[in-house]
Amino acid sequence: MNNLVFGTAYNEDDEIWKWLRDLQEEGVKHIGVAGPLNFLPFLRYLPHYKQIMKSLVDGKLETHKYYQKLIDQYKIKIFNTEDYNSDNFIAAFYDEMTRRQNNNSVGSFTEQQYYHLLADLFGAGTDTTLTTIRWFLLYIAISPEKQEKIYEEMKTVLDDKEEIFLENSNSLIFLQAAICEAQRLRSVVPVGIPHGAIKDTKIGNYDIPQGAMIVPLQWAVHMNPIYWENPEEFIPERFILPDGSLTKPSAFIPFQTGKRMCVGDELARMIMFIFISKIVREFKISISNNEPIDLNGHCGITLVPKDHKFIFTPRR
Repeated sequence: MNNLVFGTAYNEDDEIWKWLRDLQEEGVKHIGVAGPLNFLPFLRYLPHYKQIMKSLVDGKLETHKYYQKLIDQYKIKIFNTEDYNSDNFIAAFYDEMTRRQNNNSVGSFTEQQYYHLLADLFGAGTDTTLTTIRWFLLYIAISPEKQEKIYEEMKTVLDDKEEIFLENSNSLIFLQAAICEAQRLRSVVPVGIPHGAIKDTKIGNYDIPQGAMIVPLQWAVHMNPIYWENPEEFIPERFILPDGSLTKPSAFIPFQTGKRMCVGDELARMIMFIFISKIVREFKISISNNEPIDLNGHCGITLVPKDHKFIFTPRR
């Protein structure tokens, strides 16, 4: 993940990695608490919310300073071919930004956009993606027949000693469908991210004035019985067509939709597939009979599952 985004890898006990991870976790918590500010801006003058906003802004500025250090390091490596590595987001964005600057067509490729995209991609890999994996493990632990179906598919498609690659996702249809179903059942960001109307428009019979805040309620879409039969049930088959191919209905919007959908969607999909496929292939996941099951979770800006003790039994 860090190699893909930052072009560098961190050890689990690396202080920089711990710092970035802690800032991400605290930021998600604070953003959830600060949500009312979107609708009642005057609250920012109250001591409680004022402190939260200060914490969020300070954390953002600190991470941006660190991102700039990584960008500066990349600029130096460009001239040292032995250390040069262009297979990461920092390199890709910088190269495109430089090209556009030389052609006087910068557009959205600015330094501020650079920082925020790095933060979004990092967040997609450390918080929301991890949360989705936790929900997936919980649902297959309480649905052993679905879990076995995923495992049997992997045995059929893959050689016993074969490594799992992203290319295998096209053949592991039921696994992909199960991941989609976990995303639908427990939308990681159930209330969605606020957007702003850039011009007067209409949604159905409603007039939306320019500048109005629009908050997509993903939970309502994903749990609507109009679109999903028995929406509370874990049914991966709903994402599989009669011919056996994978389908993603228009009402499936885990990363929102349109031009402003989550920039980390493809990265998140890749990470989820690789991690989940390796876990399910190696272990049978279950929960102790004495362990209470709670599918409600904790809801801030993200919906995270409550703690459960999983039992991982090696399959081979």
